[in-house]
Amino acid sequence: MEPFKVHILGCGSALPTTRHNASSQVVELRGKLFMIDCGEGTQIAMRRSRISFANLQAVFISHLHGDHCLGLIGMISTFGLLGRTQKLHVYAHPNLTPLFEKQMEMFCPNLEYEVELHPIDPAHQKIIYEDKSLTVETIPLDHRVACCGFLFREKPTLPHIRREMIDFYRIPVSQINNIKNGASWTTEEGELVPNERLTRPAEPPRSYAYCSDTRYLPHLHEIVKGVDLLYHEATYGDDRTDKAGVYFHSTARQAAQVARDANAGHLIIGHYSARYEDESVLLNQAREVFEKTDLTDEQVVFDVK
Repeated sequence: MEPFKVHILGCGSALPTTRHNASSQVVELRGKLFMIDCGEGTQIAMRRSRISFANLQAVFISHLHGDHCLGLIGMISTFGLLGRTQKLHVYAHPNLTPLFEKQMEMFCPNLEYEVELHPIDPAHQKIIYEDKSLTVETIPLDHRVACCGFLFREKPTLPHIRREMIDFYRIPVSQINNIKNGASWTTEEGELVPNERLTRPAEPPRSYAYCSDTRYLPHLHEIVKGVDLLYHEATYGDDRTDKAGVYFHSTARQAAQVARDANAGHLIIGHYSARYEDESVLLNQAREVFEKTDLTDEQVVFDVK
């Protein structure tokens, strides 16, 4: 099975601390890298995590708060210094466009690779990126500014060839792709060998949902139903439920409710308020609702499975 991993680069909230970086993650699938959010310090976190700058295909910005996007222009500049030639795609709210163009003009006037900005509508659920390996879909959220999450869905792979059956029936190598795509085989004696005897089913496609800053949404579980790995912000604990409502954030318990109702395989939480010196209180509250919950932390890698 090809690697499908989520690398945590930053899991703090807006107020800087010595323990956590601002929000950023990298999704790795079939050799390609996709960044979600790019707070200050992201490129340093990439260095520490030994993530290749060259393999980054696209950046997805959930919303235009500084702790989610202020690291973008510095990272783009660094890519230029490293001699990048591959185009970089950036997906963000259209309000970023005028500021981004000014920053590019001031800080990256002679960039030798192309950066293409794709405006997205956070208010509507829509596929915004697709290649041979996956689709990326927006997840409408409810924050103080327009905000969305992102749902990464792996595309189904072809079934596995049963090598022993290929050898037994002396099937030419030239026919293997046809068999992977559903063809059966007829022997020289006229026996029809059904495809089911020649292949094993492929692994089920996997999925990862990133739910950025948002107040608790009772219907959110419907969008992320059955997701294998769910990230949901958990800025506050039960002691600050009132603050969560005022600032349009979620508590750890509310994040766990979304995971439970979605029947998610695994929940990871982050975007911790700086007031918590020990995030285990958030973990314990989440696990009271959804046991398979873990804390995010810088340089931790989660497998999507």
